Amino acid sequence: MRFVERSKRIPFVCCLLTVSILLGVGQQVQAIPPLDRSKRGMVTSAHPLASEAGLEQLKQGGNAIDAAVAATFAISVVEPFSAGLGGGGFLLMRQGDTGQIRALDFRERAPLKATRTLYLDKQGKVRPNLSIDGYLAVAVPGTVAGLYEVHQRYGKLPWKTVLAPAIRLAEQGFPVSERFTSATDRRRDVLTRYPASREIFLPQGQLLQPGELLVQPDLAKTLQTIAQDPSSFYQGKIAQAIVRDMAAHGGLITLKDLETYHPTWREPVCGAFRQVQICSMPPPSSGGVHLLQMLNIIGDTDLNKLGWHHPDALHLLIETMRIAYADRSEYLGDPAFTQVPVKALISPAYAAFRRRQIDLHHATPSSRVRAVDRATLQRLTKTPESSDTSHLSVVDQERNAVSLTFTVNYGFGSGVVVPGMGILLNDEMDDFAAAPGVPNVFGLVGGEANAIAPGKIPLSSMTPTIITEKGQLRMLTGSPGGSTIITTNLQIILNVLVYGMDVRKAVAAPRFHHQWLPDQVRVEQWGFDTATLEELRRRGQQIEERPAWGNASAIVVTPDGWLEGAADPRGEGTASGF
Repeated sequence: MRFVERSKRIPFVCCLLTVSILLGVGQQVQAIPPLDRSKRGMVTSAHPLASEAGLEQLKQGGNAIDAAVAATFAISVVEPFSAGLGGGGFLLMRQGDTGQIRALDFRERAPLKATRTLYLDKQGKVRPNLSIDGYLAVAVPGTVAGLYEVHQRYGKLPWKTVLAPAIRLAEQGFPVSERFTSATDRRRDVLTRYPASREIFLPQGQLLQPGELLVQPDLAKTLQTIAQDPSSFYQGKIAQAIVRDMAAHGGLITLKDLETYHPTWREPVCGAFRQVQICSMPPPSSGGVHLLQMLNIIGDTDLNKLGWHHPDALHLLIETMRIAYADRSEYLGDPAFTQVPVKALISPAYAAFRRRQIDLHHATPSSRVRAVDRATLQRLTKTPESSDTSHLSVVDQERNAVSLTFTVNYGFGSGVVVPGMGILLNDEMDDFAAAPGVPNVFGLVGGEANAIAPGKIPLSSMTPTIITEKGQLRMLTGSPGGSTIITTNLQIILNVLVYGMDVRKAVAAPRFHHQWLPDQVRVEQWGFDTATLEELRRRGQQIEERPAWGNASAIVVTPDGWLEGAADPRGEGTASGF
């Protein structure tokens, strides 16, 4: 249950970002996001109120974990179309005193009742939208369990303190933005189907307009309950409310699903790129593996000498992306269910082999690009084998660092809000391969490694990343964007480390993307000159201009010790330091 004050218009929080949105996509991607410089601490996130929630913890003496948890819960209130309590994610953290980097997987899991053929009809064909909209699309949420786990181990402030900003935002409300209104409009059809969702996001069947105050009393009460007893989400009255709603509408999640859910600490996937060490998320994310794979294929190529966005450089990067995403479709999945050849895929020997397959003058059609078989992969490397979203980055005074990407998957997830709880549930089941070769909502194709199974974690592209140089923190980055997440992070990293851009320009720069299938190069509209695109077409690249995508944020540590943060001008986030 919620209410909205339509009589009170509140100016949008960040006028500069509003202007950039109104200017149009072409000018939007050229705009420079706010840059904040600090030596004491920095929070970047997709929303100003979430950044402020994190900064509030640092000012109270909290550390990067406290700030990240507070900002994550705040995003759950102010950006429900991207992430929330009913979703999950990945967290990468670095301890400032030891330099140790750890990875926490709090990704959603398939319900125990889920089957391989869940979304297929009797003829074996995929039934449209069942994995995207409604109760059958929902996987077991992990956000609350993950945030509590990392806070209990590494947080400094009391649990209730870090939840206080989110509770305040839900109780007192916040002014919605143009981005919020547009996101709601895109998913109006599914939100309208469910009374609890309609009541919150479409009061009287109308879109909330920019500047109107959204108050969510049910969500506030849920957050207060979690502040008192976080286990209630998985064993108490919140869990019971979720299960009742599922049972009433044909959903699969049971009390056993919630009671047995647990986040998992994993070893990050790390590798060297020139003078730096890059660590990112391991499977069941594909992000870290393919980020390192692409950097390995690029190798010591002098991209700077070629020139930023020169056709030769772009062509090499496009072909590199094509190869990595072909491997993704074959090999990546939940490591508890499938053998993922991580060491082989990120090995320099395999990268060299793949690099030799790239024709630097002509595009190789995706129909001719395939993952190598496992035997060849192991022979080459001599290595025996043992998806809307939100991102935030935090660094504190002791150089503890957190890079965290979390999601409800597609915009507003499944569209289902648990009555009386205010919790919007994910549609993460769409990240599985409903059938071999059938693309999901982001156009990604999967196979056996990512087939549906009870308790399995769906494959993700989320790529929270931490970069060090000579043992010192150098950079954090991450982004939402479904299948484009990995390539967005790749380009931001290259912009900073290879092309020498400051973090503002690196995050704002125009982007391109190839994911093997469909065989097309997406480029942001007005971000590339006509001559460059024509040269790429001459080489056989299938160019498709698209509106801007992603909502990245990054923090860079300068040589003189300053923290410089930037949030993407494509969104409404901010970098907040003190």
